[in-house]
Amino acid sequence: MNGSVATAAPANGSGKHDKEAPQATAAIFRVQGNTVTTSSANSSTVAQKHQSTTPLVKSEVSTNHISREKRKSVGGGKDDIMIETLSSEQAASHEVVPCTHQLRTNLDEGLTTAEASRRRQYHGYNEFDVGEEEPIYKKYLEQFQNPLILLLLASAFVSIIMKQYDDAISITVAVVIVVTVGFVQEYRSEKTLEQLTKLVPPTCHVLRDGKESMMLARELVPGDIVMLNTGDRIPSDLRIAESFSLQIDESSLTGETEPKHKETRAVPQATIGTGADVEHLTCIAFMGTLVCAGRGRGIVISTAANSQFGEVVKMMMGEESPKTPLQKSMDDLGKQLSIYSFAVIAVIFLIGMFQGRNVVDMFTIGVSLAVAAIPEGLPIVVAVTLAIGVMRMAKRRAVVKKMPAVETLGCVTVICSDKTGTLTKNEMTAQSIVTPEGKLAEITGIGYSADGGVVQYQGELVQQWTHPEFARIIEAGIVCNNASIEADKLIGQPTEGAIVVLAKKAQLEGVRAQYKRLREMPFTSDTKWMGVQCADAQGQNVYFIKGALDRVLDQCGTYYSADNQRKQCDQYSRQHILEIGKELGQKGLRVLGLARGESMQSLMFLGMIGMMDPPRPGAADAISIVKASGVDVKLITGDAMETAQSIGASLGILSSTDSCLSGQQVDQMSDQDLELVIRQVTVFYRASPRHKLKIVKALQALGEVVAMTGDGVNDAVALKKADIGVAMGVCGTDVCKEAADMILCDDDFSTMTAAIEEGKAIYHNITNFVRFQLSTSVAALSLIAASTMFKFDNPLNAMQILWINIIMDGPPAQSLGVEPVDDDIIRQRPRNTKQPMLTGKLIMDILASAAIIVVGTLSVFYKEMSADNKVTPRDTTMTFTCFVLFDMWNALSCRSSRKMIWQIGLRRNRMFSLAVSASLICQLLVIYWSPLQHIFQTEALSLFDLIFLTTITSSVFIFNETRKYFRLRSKSLNHDPLSVSGI
Repeated sequence: MNGSVATAAPANGSGKHDKEAPQATAAIFRVQGNTVTTSSANSSTVAQKHQSTTPLVKSEVSTNHISREKRKSVGGGKDDIMIETLSSEQAASHEVVPCTHQLRTNLDEGLTTAEASRRRQYHGYNEFDVGEEEPIYKKYLEQFQNPLILLLLASAFVSIIMKQYDDAISITVAVVIVVTVGFVQEYRSEKTLEQLTKLVPPTCHVLRDGKESMMLARELVPGDIVMLNTGDRIPSDLRIAESFSLQIDESSLTGETEPKHKETRAVPQATIGTGADVEHLTCIAFMGTLVCAGRGRGIVISTAANSQFGEVVKMMMGEESPKTPLQKSMDDLGKQLSIYSFAVIAVIFLIGMFQGRNVVDMFTIGVSLAVAAIPEGLPIVVAVTLAIGVMRMAKRRAVVKKMPAVETLGCVTVICSDKTGTLTKNEMTAQSIVTPEGKLAEITGIGYSADGGVVQYQGELVQQWTHPEFARIIEAGIVCNNASIEADKLIGQPTEGAIVVLAKKAQLEGVRAQYKRLREMPFTSDTKWMGVQCADAQGQNVYFIKGALDRVLDQCGTYYSADNQRKQCDQYSRQHILEIGKELGQKGLRVLGLARGESMQSLMFLGMIGMMDPPRPGAADAISIVKASGVDVKLITGDAMETAQSIGASLGILSSTDSCLSGQQVDQMSDQDLELVIRQVTVFYRASPRHKLKIVKALQALGEVVAMTGDGVNDAVALKKADIGVAMGVCGTDVCKEAADMILCDDDFSTMTAAIEEGKAIYHNITNFVRFQLSTSVAALSLIAASTMFKFDNPLNAMQILWINIIMDGPPAQSLGVEPVDDDIIRQRPRNTKQPMLTGKLIMDILASAAIIVVGTLSVFYKEMSADNKVTPRDTTMTFTCFVLFDMWNALSCRSSRKMIWQIGLRRNRMFSLAVSASLICQLLVIYWSPLQHIFQTEALSLFDLIFLTTITSSVFIFNETRKYFRLRSKSLNHDPLSVSGI
């Protein structure tokens, strides 16, 4: 029989084997001394039956050894006991019969309906309780807790009090737009926990009352017997009781694509004691995983919150997604502007006090200026800039779910990357074929497509039977194989798929049809090989096997030599073959041995195939670019150390000075110990997704901004905790995608470099907007404040001030947020997220630009007014136009803080060019068109006036560009190519 079956005597007294025992009380026990008996009249009969079945049961059902039991009065006295659940480790460490007794069930009959109902009252339904959903209006109101939004709302309120209704309306509209956009983004992304319910299939096949029936998976209880068939999704954690070539895909749990062979035998306690992960629990099937081959049955050991995925749910609910660096910067900016606003009010108030002016008037002036200084256009610019970034990333095959996450990648200092499917193609590929005597043929091509791939031996093509020693190996691999490739898509196991592609490259895929399969000997964890018995064209029996090199070699008495002879496999030959296999393994290859023979007793060793999941084309270049920008890349994989080191070295992640850590070592370290060494570790091997959370927390504790990639369900917690979680779009689970901030549609790491570029560009553009708007605001308010406080003639009238305010928040300012990405911005170091947006250097830049604008504008004003000492329309027109032109030159210089204007070009940002051109045309209309002259109280200027104003206002542009030049020159002299971006 191709499988394993474990049987147990009826243990619950509820089946046909013990009709005298009441069925409804089967799971209620009463403590008597150190044994457990049923509370029914026939308890002694049942106890005797337990003791006679197996001597292990008595100790297992003692009050000291029953797992997770609780006292609960369900129709009985205070000493009644209801067995709760078994953990996967507890169930795996015991054989099926003791587990059956502990859970009081029957493999042949299952539970009774009444007993299942009783247990459900205690355990509840097999579904996740994600808590009550917060009302939508509360989620919307939470968006107003942003300090900058609160500051803007305060400004709107003050504007209403001061009867400046136009300002109040514009500010309120801006706030509503930004808050609504943020709410929609957040609402769409907060579905992570809800996706976990999709892991529980709606129905399953269960044995109840001695009959197999289909029922809702949510009604399962511990002790139920579940029937498993190919294609079924596991409805709860199960202890395997029967296995017929049962293989389960646990990739959603472990991240590894190779299906796990499941057996009924218990796992040695010593193995579990070492902290082994779920992949070592070969007799347990976990909720949400998929049966990909074979059939079997299992006992429900835990449901919902007590399952392996239940632990994920608890961790998910216990972890909060951190605020993005941009959100923190906006919060800090709001606080800074609030402080500066109060400072302006205080200064003006004190000046008025010294001048002996009316206190209320001075306070009103101070509040008005403070409100006007707040950049109400900033939230819109941020939202628009992020939205454009999201659209750009969509074109690069990356879906960004939360808009602020686009900018976060520009701040990332460490990327923790999964190997399978991200840095590699997740397509196992044969790399080399080696004969028993050491002849090696190299194989080109990557993945499940045979196009462009060839098999070469010393420059000669290996095709069909040109080289029999290699053809024999390929023949055995393709005949002893259940996989197929259709339209470059694998149907079957990855290892076998690699051999199918190899056969196509060698033009030997047709040899499978020359044999008729008679019998298959499935792979087991004991034998570690798979075999087939076939009949050839002459009807002769031929056996082929493939599997672990040492196990296959043990089955062989001879080997196939280069001269087509069958030679005796002596101790020296065996050692030589194993040495070759070890060398291949040190290169990170998975080594497969192959043999054939007329019987299982006369097998001949043919050779070996080395295969691996190769790095993606371009992955090494992408990592090199990312590392050159000051971002560390760490590889986290479930593979063995040799494979992890090989991939890490080939991708440029692992150098001679770096170190590696295993998942077991991570478990043994305290958080503090891990923090001490984690910066030197670049490769984590034999690591499961649960280690990722510990790694993320350790890096964040050191002040790093962490990006984490993942595709499995258990990755979801680390993705949520990371500063930015990146899910795989092709092989990622729904839960993983919902927990992430960004999804890579093609699972390609090189997409991360594009995202980092976009993130740095976004912050750079937002900073440029802040520089422009605050310098313009400070200049305008300084003019008004000076004239008001010192009782000078006002150089600008109300309509002209309104027009300047439109320019400050209008198209020229907004267009700075859509400046295209610089080609070399990826090489800039990640910005320091601990620094506020308004750094000391940026404040000095703002004040310097504002000072030039104020001095230049006042100079023109007093030059014009000096002729008659009166403020005429010409005086205000010259002053007004001067200020507007200063704004345009200032905006031009604010397009980049890193490059000179001739380096970025005038036509690169079309939106900016159109906005400035439109503003200048409108300014000319204000000066020369009579209807607007009447409204703005202006008069026509001469060509000489315009040339004079253009020349004097260009001073702010010349100053800023000169300052940029000397800063760039200073950095180049200091050999600092990786300057901080956006500052």
